Amino acid sequence: MPYFDAASSAPLHPVARQALLAALDEGWADPARLYREGRRARLLLDAAREAAAEAVGCRPDELVFTPSGTRAVHDGIAGALAGRRRAGRRLIVSAVEHSSVLHAADAHEADGGTVTEVPVDRTGRVAPDAYAVALREAPDGVALACLQSANHEVGTVQPTAEVAETCAAADVPLLVDAAQSLGWGRTEGNWSLLAASAHKWGGPAGVGLLAVRKGVRFRTAPPADERESGRSPGFENLPAIVAAAASLRAVQAEATAEAERLRGLVDRIRARVPELVPEVEVVGDPERRLPHLVTFSCLYVDGEALLHELDRAEFSVSSGSSCTSSTLTPSHVLRAMGVLSEGNVRVSLPRGTAGAEVDRFLEVLPGVVARVRDRLGAPRRADAAAGRDRGPGSEPEPEPESESELVVDSLGKRCPIPVIELAKVIGEVPVGGVVTVLSDDEAARLDIPAWCEMRGQTYVGERAAERGVAYRVRRRA
Repeated sequence: MPYFDAASSAPLHPVARQALLAALDEGWADPARLYREGRRARLLLDAAREAAAEAVGCRPDELVFTPSGTRAVHDGIAGALAGRRRAGRRLIVSAVEHSSVLHAADAHEADGGTVTEVPVDRTGRVAPDAYAVALREAPDGVALACLQSANHEVGTVQPTAEVAETCAAADVPLLVDAAQSLGWGRTEGNWSLLAASAHKWGGPAGVGLLAVRKGVRFRTAPPADERESGRSPGFENLPAIVAAAASLRAVQAEATAEAERLRGLVDRIRARVPELVPEVEVVGDPERRLPHLVTFSCLYVDGEALLHELDRAEFSVSSGSSCTSSTLTPSHVLRAMGVLSEGNVRVSLPRGTAGAEVDRFLEVLPGVVARVRDRLGAPRRADAAAGRDRGPGSEPEPEPESESELVVDSLGKRCPIPVIELAKVIGEVPVGGVVTVLSDDEAARLDIPAWCEMRGQTYVGERAAERGVAYRVRRRA
């Protein structure tokens, strides 16, 4: 069964498995002890730290191992904020950071701090000067800035080197969440702190790493102990640490050749999906992206149903769609980008993925999407194209004023039903007429404007209704 969700957790690399088994025999003792078994464990820990530091691009004494990537992020943010409390209490983050960063930002606000969120463009990328603006316009002192190296949902690579230089010029440290990219190579630039997670590159789960460069003011939140320079308390999971470091070195050694091969497969998906499946938007930066990841969204599709159908077809994929979330709210990444969230599919290929598996995915996908759309009563492409609207990218024709307005009550209905009902009735109003969709589904705030962008209609805006929100769409010629 093809596993296409490496961005969530990569399969265990063979080198990691070998190192783990060997370390279980040799590295079970306490590395803090001076007897023979302890000294042997200390040698393994020191060697793992040196290997990981070389892969990261820092000194061994700047790197500690943590129980997870999330713990590394939380400890890194908390330590930098505490160490620079006199400099200020403002934290700057991008709008598309991993939830671990955003949760740390929420905790900082709850503790009396302030947070600035830097917006992204429609590809999910921050502008290189956006952090300069945030730093310049901050009304109080900035303690720390955070920026991921690459986005976990759409694969867009961020300008971390440029942002690091901007932050350094302002004497503000930059923490980089490199979880998605470290397996493909070092994060370049003058960053101050870096966090990553082993299971993202094919190491064992339960190992993260945190690098804090010399000169960065950092204070570990108590209670602490003598382990890992006092920055990550608790007994080290030495076999997993050894496996994590060994696999990181292995995957970086393979990265150039494997990245080129997987990029070719992803290019095939990016090109073929819009040809095979109507009403699809491929999201993320088409060039500045991770080599193994592609995300696309399908109109008129329930994301959860789509993932279940693909699972039945023996493909494991992921989604940022609101329909796969227990909160029924759109992915914060897709929301920040302003792109379609319904029917969202993220394909992230693990190392070694065969081209034949990608070809079979492309064969299966059109039928799966069509079946889900039919079950939901979605309009067929032929109906939508029969002179009732214009496709994206076409030049708008004049929009004559019209008093005609049609109200669609979609209260209590979840994605993608409000959009489907809008699509079915847009042809019933004259050119210039308005369709108002009443919805209490948070996803409608993102998906109705995205539908207008894709279908060449005009999104007028929203207003509060007695129940829910009224979203207004004007029909274009």
